[in-house]
Amino acid sequence: MSYLKFDKSLMINLEQSLPKEMLRTNKSGAYHCTTIVGCNTRKQHGLLVIPIPEMDDKAHVLLSSLDETVIQQGAPFNLGLHQYGEGVFSPNGHKYIREFNCESVPKLTYRVGGVILTKEKVFISNENRILIKYTLVEAHSPTTLRFRPFLAFRNANDLCVENTALDKTIHNVNNGIATCLYPGYPSLFMQFNKEPKWIDDAHWYKGVEYYKDRDRGLPYKEDLWVPGYFELPIKKGESIIFSAATFECDPSDFSKTYEEELAQRICRTSFYNCLKNSAMQFYVRTDTGMYIMAGFPWYNVRARDELISLPGCTLAIDRREDYELVLDTFLKALRRYIDKGEKDKTITEIDLPDIPLWAIWAIQQFRRSEGSVACREKYGKAVEELVEDIRAGRIRNLVLEPNGLVSTEGRNTPVTWLSASIDGKPIIPRTGYILEFNALWYNALRFLISLLELDGSRQTYVDELTDLAEKTKGSFLSTFLNDYGYLYDYVNGSYTDLEVRPNMAIAIGLEYSPLDRRQRKKVLDLVTRELLTPKGLRSLSPKSFAYNPTYVGGPIEREYAVHQGPARPWLFGFYADAYFKVFGVSGVSFIQRMLIGYEEEMTQGCIGSLSELYDGNPPYTGRGAVSTSKNVGEILRTLKNEKELKKLQTLDTE
Repeated sequence: MSYLKFDKSLMINLEQSLPKEMLRTNKSGAYHCTTIVGCNTRKQHGLLVIPIPEMDDKAHVLLSSLDETVIQQGAPFNLGLHQYGEGVFSPNGHKYIREFNCESVPKLTYRVGGVILTKEKVFISNENRILIKYTLVEAHSPTTLRFRPFLAFRNANDLCVENTALDKTIHNVNNGIATCLYPGYPSLFMQFNKEPKWIDDAHWYKGVEYYKDRDRGLPYKEDLWVPGYFELPIKKGESIIFSAATFECDPSDFSKTYEEELAQRICRTSFYNCLKNSAMQFYVRTDTGMYIMAGFPWYNVRARDELISLPGCTLAIDRREDYELVLDTFLKALRRYIDKGEKDKTITEIDLPDIPLWAIWAIQQFRRSEGSVACREKYGKAVEELVEDIRAGRIRNLVLEPNGLVSTEGRNTPVTWLSASIDGKPIIPRTGYILEFNALWYNALRFLISLLELDGSRQTYVDELTDLAEKTKGSFLSTFLNDYGYLYDYVNGSYTDLEVRPNMAIAIGLEYSPLDRRQRKKVLDLVTRELLTPKGLRSLSPKSFAYNPTYVGGPIEREYAVHQGPARPWLFGFYADAYFKVFGVSGVSFIQRMLIGYEEEMTQGCIGSLSELYDGNPPYTGRGAVSTSKNVGEILRTLKNEKELKKLQTLDTE
């Protein structure tokens, strides 16, 4: 039985099926994303969406969709689905769907009278190319398939309107056509594994709507160009393969290529396999190295997100080589920025002050997975260099104060992950002593000390770092630990921010925390009472007057809400770490129960993945980007830690 399977009753009910999305990527930055019924509901949806470095390296929608029509005895049955107004859909191809199954690849089964047709999609790894396989399972009379391509050729965050600037030229290629609507774009090659008939029938399809964008208060109507359509007969038991690519392909290889790609797929038959599959969708390999995307469909590679997601998206799924490739690429870019001030062309936000601290944390997770000796040999020098960069004041906007704490200036520009802003000004002006920055700094010092103590040859330096760590610890406790038993979110001079936020979970979840076990437990209890939800930790306590749990409305409304209540799954990784540190193996059963909330999301939102954030109140609806790497990564890391502790729990009972 498939883990990701939806039957006819759900598929034909658009209220239930339209909110469910699916994502496939090629591990080079391109993707295919739409709803499970094939109706695009946001401008970033598309059948073939690719980055174009020659233009702006942003994602661009080339092929928006491909409408299929089954023709029997002269009667057409259109399987496509587009929205043209609120509640207005045409054609209504979803009524023919009998099943959606996504165990290995997305597969739709249609029934039109006596015809049963299946449709399967495979995105080719590291190529801007998608293959769609149509198989006629059953038919009682001659059957013809018609394919009508809807073309956009636009930035994924823009919309297309009818215009006279497009190039209508069609070029014949082997078993298909090629076209390029605007200068600067690559040609789109649309081919089949058998020769089709091409019919010129050019039209603008006007007023296509995307309700997800409408609900976000953004422009949501566009016009799509359809240059004509393909027709070709299909026999019972026959499979026809369609290819859309930015280069001409050999149709004789379509079947072999499809089977080779299919063999590489992870069967999504469990919660773990879904997340593992999702984690690898974020991989991006280029000629400059390997990266992890922050999320789809609108994020790129962001420094903090990449570091937080890295251990879970690689080590937790037994992909050490990929971890090393990503981290090595990142550390080279970070070193160039620290030494020369050169920002990386691919990794954004590498100039933020906490990035070196998160890099050390990511390396620390390597030790947890691969052991101290391997960690020191591979990354010991990098950790020491980053610590010394901080001590020497080489990290921009991160100052090591005489009391051992680090400070930063964040009043005019967002510098932490709570980065919501209006006109560039932070809504939450976290400045001065930032809670998680200083917890990460203390953790970094203790981690480096533990690596250096392996051989005992640099005792003087170790003693120096130990004195600094002790000073940092004392200052941390006197600065952040308040009389109520929890931690201030940030402290700036005499101002202490009393808001209950999840950054204290980071502080108590780190391997080396300035707080002792009793203090950790007191903070953990507060986080559990006020911030914990089945979908992660709230970004603000419901007791706050500023609490806004729902990420809805226009851009400004959403910007004000994004860090004032909605929950984030990635923070649960640190919460679980803290829980295990306080309760040990006895905490396994509670964390297992909490993980159920994330497993439920495998059939919601973007199936098999986790959304960017969730409402802070029931029913905890997913919002924002449909699939985000740090959420997937931290839940995978928690699953691995939970399994390791479960083994210890089993040993304790034997």
